[in-house]
Amino acid sequence: MAGRPKKKPEYNPELQFNNFLQELRDAYEEAASLRSLADELNISLLKLRKLLITADVFTSDICTEINNLHQSGKKISEIMKLTGLSRASVHSYLPYTKGLYNATEISLNAERCRTYKIRQEQVRLLKETLSEENLWQAVIAFQEYPFKTATGLPFRYKLKVGKNGEYNRELLIDRREKSKSLAWSSVVLAFENSKRISEEVKKPKALGDIRGVSYIYPILWRFGLIRVPEAIEKKMGKQR
Repeated sequence: MAGRPKKKPEYNPELQFNNFLQELRDAYEEAASLRSLADELNISLLKLRKLLITADVFTSDICTEINNLHQSGKKISEIMKLTGLSRASVHSYLPYTKGLYNATEISLNAERCRTYKIRQEQVRLLKETLSEENLWQAVIAFQEYPFKTATGLPFRYKLKVGKNGEYNRELLIDRREKSKSLAWSSVVLAFENSKRISEEVKKPKALGDIRGVSYIYPILWRFGLIRVPEAIEKKMGKQR
């Protein structure tokens, strides 16, 4: 008599969550700040902090105080009165407990962490060796990244895929009103010009009279290839 077919292994949410937390720990080690990592992963600062506390890689005086109060039996409303913090803020300083994080979010955020790590590595390689090939690999890695122009216009790009399945060297810019394309030759020209500039690049046109330079400017800045004025950095740096 034929044996019964084996059941598929059951989904293990705790294992998946622990794997995700490890991905997050790795990303946190690379991050310049909590805010920058939250922006890069496209999650709220409060949620990121809660996740990092759960991963046991973030703490602070207020975090310790809130957890001690909670462990002593204080209710959230009591902790709010004692600390002067909102309910959301108090919750953000307490770790997740089992069953409170769903599988879809775990998978999505783990993928975001992996993408973040790949992007960080490509930027490191590019800054180490300023070659066109390394620039191209960084451009591939940053597809669908939430950029902003110097005036604060949000945009993303993706690359065309040719019949052979490989990327064509053309960026398809998806912006608020409509889409446009950006030639790779324009990106390379701005990149080569940036190598000769040691001071702040005060505006996109300082990279040259190049078609689409308003989109190339924030890309080169995100790759760490140019410095820009603080006022422009604030407009380009908040990925929301």
